[in-house]
Amino acid sequence: MAGGGFGPGPGAGKQYPGNLTPYVVITCVIAAMGGLIFGYDIGISGGVTSMDSFLEKFFPSVFRKQEAADLTNQYCKFNSQTLTMFTSSLYLAALCSSLVASTVTRKLGRKLSMLCGGVLFCLGALINGFAKAVWMLIVGRIFLGFGIGFANQSPDFGRALCEFDQDQDLTYDSWSVPLYLSEMAPYKYRGALNIGFQLSITIGILAANVLNYWFAKIKGGWGWRLSLGGAMVPALIITVGSLILPETPNSMIERGQSEEARHKLKRIRGIDNVDEEFNDLVAASEASSKVEHPWRNILQRKYRPHLTMAIAIPFFQQLTGINVIMFYAPVLFKTIGFGSDAALMSAVITGGVNVLATVVSIYYVDKLGRRFLFIQGGIQMLICQVCVAIFIAIKFGVDGHPGNLPKWYAIVVVLFICIYVAGFAWSWGPLGWLVPSEIFPLEIRSAAQSLNVSVNMVFTFIVAQVFLNMLCHLKFGLFLFFGFFVMVMTIFIYFFLPETKNIPIEEMVIVWKQHWFWSRFMTDVEYGNGHGSVELKSGRGDTYHKLSLVFMYQLHTENGELNVGKSKRNSAGFGNIFGPIKFNSVKMNG
Repeated sequence: MAGGGFGPGPGAGKQYPGNLTPYVVITCVIAAMGGLIFGYDIGISGGVTSMDSFLEKFFPSVFRKQEAADLTNQYCKFNSQTLTMFTSSLYLAALCSSLVASTVTRKLGRKLSMLCGGVLFCLGALINGFAKAVWMLIVGRIFLGFGIGFANQSPDFGRALCEFDQDQDLTYDSWSVPLYLSEMAPYKYRGALNIGFQLSITIGILAANVLNYWFAKIKGGWGWRLSLGGAMVPALIITVGSLILPETPNSMIERGQSEEARHKLKRIRGIDNVDEEFNDLVAASEASSKVEHPWRNILQRKYRPHLTMAIAIPFFQQLTGINVIMFYAPVLFKTIGFGSDAALMSAVITGGVNVLATVVSIYYVDKLGRRFLFIQGGIQMLICQVCVAIFIAIKFGVDGHPGNLPKWYAIVVVLFICIYVAGFAWSWGPLGWLVPSEIFPLEIRSAAQSLNVSVNMVFTFIVAQVFLNMLCHLKFGLFLFFGFFVMVMTIFIYFFLPETKNIPIEEMVIVWKQHWFWSRFMTDVEYGNGHGSVELKSGRGDTYHKLSLVFMYQLHTENGELNVGKSKRNSAGFGNIFGPIKFNSVKMNG
């Protein structure tokens, strides 16, 4: 996903002891190269397609339209299906290779899969850097997409990432690097790392924009080769890194190497007392092996909320219009009258805003909640898109001939686009992946997360492919088109997405059962898992609430009040949500 990011929800789960060791830091930095690679590719394509030397060599028809500026409708001067295929082919290839990568990794292992990804990425960067024809550019982008699919999505790599925290259910596919970043670290550092992968993507985009700006100044017009070939740097890092990333305790447990797994866990945590976490890893491994038919499970009525969110959130995320900014920022700025240098510098500015706003999201996501950031970001994006549409309409009209553009006009347009990017970067960017990953229960997690990724990639490809054609036909109305969907998705979030902040995954069923709409699909769903339940009836005669009496919960009374909380095995439970509750009657079942 171009503008988006990945990562599990922070939750309020078990807090294992451990330190942020140099071993963990180095591992996380290497893993983050997957995001850097992805971000670099997002930012680099729009930059090189705004360079005159690149257009003249590979897309001469676009170059001629650009040179005949006074005679050309500015909305349509970059309209070329071949040009958009150069950008969008990567994302379709990434989706297809992800399916192959899952099978390869299951059979041959995580390290080989990551190594394949790094090698494919290096090959794609080389082909693009030495390209002589358009077909070489597209083939190179396809190899880059294959590399991204292998490097960032692999089932065994998912095991490596998920095994470090019992608060997160295990998953075996779908963009696992962010899970590595968030779960390799001890719990007290986990919140800041939840959106670490998204941050690495935005840094990759910014790096690409900065390099494009300077490489475009190289005399002789060959700077675009350095921009495209520069992707080899993060690719080489992740290729070498794949050879030194540690084996994981969970994979060792599955191969019967229990003592080696315990030793590895001690090294990762930097302490000797890892018994509790180690025992939970064993339990999690056993539980994951019992999950069957996730694709069949997700179609059940009780998972209707999860299925809806797995499709709607990535669909809406792409229709915010962010990808047209991240993919084509320099092209877009040239379309509305900026020179080449000014267009590239404006892209650098928006890339910088993207990074800073992502840092804001890291700080506030657990303080203000998901719904607040979703809704506030949506309103901010809507206002900015309407304003940009008005400004473009005033100067360009429908014929696309703006005349002279004053400096204040350029500043105002860039300002509103930056505010728009900021709104996305602290809302739909990271949360578009964080929220789905924290609402999927174990029995459907692999299928739901795969569906989430697939929908995102498909619409990333579609939006990237049709954007320039839509700009030509809808003109300034394109921003109103995306603004309409931002309005729809903000309303959707307000009415249909419950708050998931600080709620552990194993307790997430509560938010659906208490939701005004989704509760109708959850009538047959118990809070517990069949180990017995307790019905709690309030003095006002309210409906019974059932809580499972499983090993992780305990019930005790204090001063005539019934308190519901977790045992020391899991320190954050219903007590954190409801607090002390007074009941007139307690009925035990099972």
